[in-house]
Amino acid sequence: MNAESPAELVVYRRPGCPYCARLRNTLNRHGIVHREVNIWEEPEAAAFVRSVADGNETVPTVVLRDGATERHWVNPAPKELIATVRADTPALTGGKRRFLTF
Repeated sequence: MNAESPAELVVYRRPGCPYCARLRNTLNRHGIVHREVNIWEEPEAAAFVRSVADGNETVPTVVLRDGATERHWVNPAPKELIATVRADTPALTGGKRRFLTF
């Protein structure tokens, strides 16, 4: 990773996780651009999550990359994560806003 790398928000998740669904819905509702990675389909992703979650596969685990910096959170509060993204990486806030339809 170098200073010219574009900002990226990566959400590590697994199917059936209610916390992952809540975070996904909140990010989509606020138009936060992100990429999701299923840790059950990608062993390297599961290994990364274990490396930052004290050996556990706790999801959602989120990584925010911006240039040469990288931060991660394990099961972050959605409102706090959105506030951080808006303040530190506004380039990720211009996505299409998607709302649940029932």
